[in-house]
Amino acid sequence: MFDGPEPIYLQIAEHLRDQVLTGALTEGDQVMSTTQFATTYRINPATAAKAFTLLVTEDVIYKQRGVGMFVADGARERLRERRRGAFYTDRLGPVLAEAGLLGISSADLIRYIEEKELRA
Repeated sequence: MFDGPEPIYLQIAEHLRDQVLTGALTEGDQVMSTTQFATTYRINPATAAKAFTLLVTEDVIYKQRGVGMFVADGARERLRERRRGAFYTDRLGPVLAEAGLLGISSADLIRYIEEKELRA
């Protein structure tokens, strides 16, 4: 499952972020323990723990001592805000720059988007 080029702990963190964003995990849901995660995906528990630590620092999950890890209140909205910002700077910005190089106007882009929305 975690066979991408990024370090595994980053892939795990991204996987959990995606679960929160899609609603597969909601506020207050318990997240698999590092041991369960390590056993399920056959990875080192320290790798899973590193991912969980990252998510705790991002306020996506929190630790309840002796009980486990849980999705933090407001985690989904925080993740959406971060991804929206990244979407504009990391994805849409380069697309608009390329469109400008190719002479594609804003009106052409809007028309294309509207046509795609109608087909969806």
